Amino acid sequence: MATLTFWGAAGTVTGSRFVLDAAGGRVLIDCGLFQGYKVLRERNRLAFPVSPDSIDAVVVTHAHLDHSGYLPALVRDGFRGAVHVTDGTRELLGLLLPDSAYLQEEEARSAAKKGYSKHQRPTPLYRTADADRALQALEAHPLRATIEPVPGVRVTFVPAGHILGASQLTIEVDGRVLHVSGDLGRRDDALMLPPTPLAELGRIDRLLLEGTYGDRRHPDADPADELAEAITPVVRRGGIVIIPAFAVGRAQTLLLHLHRLRSSGRIPDVPVYLNSPMAVDASILYRHHPEEHRIAASELAAMYRDVRLVRDVDDSKLLNLRGGPMIIVAASGMLTGGRVLHHIAAYGDDERNAILLAGYQAGGTRGAALQRGDRSLRIFGREHPIRATVITLSSMSAHADADGIIDWMRGADIGDAHVVHAEPDAADALRRRIAMELGVPVRVAEQAQRVEV
Repeated sequence: MATLTFWGAAGTVTGSRFVLDAAGGRVLIDCGLFQGYKVLRERNRLAFPVSPDSIDAVVVTHAHLDHSGYLPALVRDGFRGAVHVTDGTRELLGLLLPDSAYLQEEEARSAAKKGYSKHQRPTPLYRTADADRALQALEAHPLRATIEPVPGVRVTFVPAGHILGASQLTIEVDGRVLHVSGDLGRRDDALMLPPTPLAELGRIDRLLLEGTYGDRRHPDADPADELAEAITPVVRRGGIVIIPAFAVGRAQTLLLHLHRLRSSGRIPDVPVYLNSPMAVDASILYRHHPEEHRIAASELAAMYRDVRLVRDVDDSKLLNLRGGPMIIVAASGMLTGGRVLHHIAAYGDDERNAILLAGYQAGGTRGAALQRGDRSLRIFGREHPIRATVITLSSMSAHADADGIIDWMRGADIGDAHVVHAEPDAADALRRRIAMELGVPVRVAEQAQRVEV
């Protein structure tokens, strides 16, 4: 009998970790970091719920850290198998995992030096050497490929949209089919192609379904219109627009819209800086995978001729002395770390400026605090007042909304479903809609719950 245990992304958006015990083997589906509230982040410091050396293989849906970011710790603590990913995910993890380790090492060093940690000797969750070992464990496959990570378990990588390399997983074991949605992209995303509809995949006995936006509909507003309306008054008064952005996916979508807006004269022609070495590198990877996105090679090249790419730390610091008008796109998207924090600290207290939140803000993050109206942020151990205008760009999400999820499921032959990757309100709202509109038996997954496949 195959069983599945939810060790993350149950009752919360982050920390995707599902353990499949089947055919005499053990497969970990996703290996993500918990993010947001401290009570969740503290789970990253706990021993992994199953012994890492008992896991035969890992399969990762996509590269975002809430799905992949615990891999260095898993390998450090004894996992010795292969980590199966798509080609695009392997390339992105080559950027994301070393960057994650570096940021954690930097944060630990800074906390020790400035004394703002509660611990006498702050330590990173893992180090760069651990990230390097995790990368050596990666085994990449094309999208749509079928693999057998352990004998008797077949896994097919199905396009999910969302970001480069992102996949749904169709898992066949003991004559039954488990389908893991991963993070589903949008049908109308400006950059990525839409996810493969579930109805095209045949009978699904058990579905794990992301519900990040399960209680919301994305507005009909054009993202370009929203950006133009937010940016124009700020730069006309000489202000600075700071856009926190995930280095993979969101940064590239923003650059696409900014390029089109400037080319058409819909926003003033002011300097645009992409201040994220990882986002700069990730942007190059989109040229390697034209089959996954909508952008012609000529426009992809033009996007980067319009923007000033910042790699060097000293150049990043100079931006905080430059003054406006200008637009800065910098990671991280939820203000959990990265160079954007230095820009917020430098420019956030000036009412001429604006901070544009361009994606989902998990509870407990600085981005969520700004979104709910907090007017100060604790950054590097001290409080920084926020007088800049804070605007949420409601049309910029890379996730399917509630309507998109229902449409993705419509017409599929589904035995039952569990909602994962959602805060409680969103999960329950989506559960109700699935039951009422589609008639599919559905429950909200619970942490440490074990179910039969």
